[in-house]
Amino acid sequence: MQLTSDNKLKKLIIVGDRVLIKLRKADEKTSTGLFLPPGVREKEKIQQGYIIKTGPGYPIPAPIEEDESWKDRDENIKYIPLQAKEGDLAIFLLNGSYEVIYEGEKYFIVPQHSILMLEREEEL
Repeated sequence: MQLTSDNKLKKLIIVGDRVLIKLRKADEKTSTGLFLPPGVREKEKIQQGYIIKTGPGYPIPAPIEEDESWKDRDENIKYIPLQAKEGDLAIFLLNGSYEVIYEGEKYFIVPQHSILMLEREEEL
């Protein structure tokens, strides 16, 4: 199968409480007026970008039922979902993120605890 811009990210699986973010152009302003001032951008401690993919969330340990040892132990792991969703604009700490290049494009893998704020465009 040949990778295209439509399906190239489908192969990626984001693990745990992490999200995949593509940086937003520095001079862009959101429709609601969110804009990082130049002083913040110059220091590069805080960045903004759109969430492309999210991990499943925080895993919850499966309860151990010792009185039913005859049962098969299935690996059904449950997760507490993340607050961040695909398409959200995230303001995040660059310190806690990891830069990766995939298919020639730069992305950041960011744990949810490094995200400071989300802006979600919801349809009215």
